[in-house]
Amino acid sequence: MNEADRIWGLIKRANDVIEEVVHRTPLIHSTFFSKMSGNNIFLKLENLQKTGAFKVRGAYFKMYSELDSCRKFGVVAASSGNHAQGVAYSASELGIAATIVMPETAPPYKISATRSYGAKVVLYGRVYDESYEKAIEISRETNAIFIHPFDDPHVIAGQGTIGVEIATNLKNVDYVLVPVGGGGLISGIAIAIKKILGSGVKVVAVEPKNAPKLYQARTYGRPQQVPVTPSLADGVVTKSVGELTYRLMSEYVDDVVLVDEDSIARAMFLLMERAKLVAEGAGALPLAAVLSGYLAGRGRNVVVVVSGGNADLTTIYRVILKGLSVENRVAKLSLFLEDVPGSLYRVLEVLAKHRCNVLEVRHERIGLEIPSGYALVEIVFEQPDGEIPRAILEKIVNQISKDIRVITK
Repeated sequence: MNEADRIWGLIKRANDVIEEVVHRTPLIHSTFFSKMSGNNIFLKLENLQKTGAFKVRGAYFKMYSELDSCRKFGVVAASSGNHAQGVAYSASELGIAATIVMPETAPPYKISATRSYGAKVVLYGRVYDESYEKAIEISRETNAIFIHPFDDPHVIAGQGTIGVEIATNLKNVDYVLVPVGGGGLISGIAIAIKKILGSGVKVVAVEPKNAPKLYQARTYGRPQQVPVTPSLADGVVTKSVGELTYRLMSEYVDDVVLVDEDSIARAMFLLMERAKLVAEGAGALPLAAVLSGYLAGRGRNVVVVVSGGNADLTTIYRVILKGLSVENRVAKLSLFLEDVPGSLYRVLEVLAKHRCNVLEVRHERIGLEIPSGYALVEIVFEQPDGEIPRAILEKIVNQISKDIRVITK
């Protein structure tokens, strides 16, 4: 029996084991995103899963499959996010002592959430790799069972239950788009989808351009340690995919798509505004690929896996501002205004005539770049119906050009 067949057997077992533990999350059709992309778009909402992400599936099945050892020695894991909460929650459900090693830089709310499930949290290292080494050290010293976030057959099988649910709820599937970090999620989903619906269904990996692990691995024919930079999709920013997951993805994943940060922000923004759904950056990756033009106008049935919804409020705030800007709903004028009474009033009057709502005004009079007798004024404003700031600029320049020097818009 090969690896994929063994994991398929585990997926079928996992699908029974998790029945009373996890949510069977919705698979919904989105008219809005379908019209935007020229396809039939279905959203698999793992952001509505317990702990806010898919990770609980694999963590629970791994511990359940080695229950006696886990209860005897406890479990240990390394994570700064969703895996930490998935392991902590699953351990609490199964009566297992859990230790989670998190980087010292982990956000406080994630640390608090992990502790709320009863796990012991150890803060160690500045990055995940250092936390991982510490978790392995604890495992060796205490015999605690290490719960790997992705490169483990039982973890992969647990995540594969998502594929079973997709295939059960939608028989006619053409494409399934899945975010990729270490590769456990897409490996399990791909095996399940192709075993149930056949090899004609295309399974597509989506990664941020800031962490193209699988893309590089496919280029070189083996997993690579790639340089990574910060991304909104922080949940998938790892330096490499797993050895096991790479072998599975090589056989079962049909394509890899890279998306940029603006596309991720736009997908998060539109999910909030049009679907009333909060998705973290990693969870928005598949939709970002679709909105960037992947499969545009193909008329296919496309499932995008929204893998998680654990976005912190500061990130959401930045995404909303970025989304409003990208959608041309908020704009900024930077102006050199003559520093005399009435100059600002005339600019604001033009904005008011265009039905623009001013959000913020900032004055700066000190600076080498500011001409004598002038003030640098920045105006942030909402514009109705996505009106182009250029029209407003031209209006200002034509009416009161002697009073201003336009810098940017």
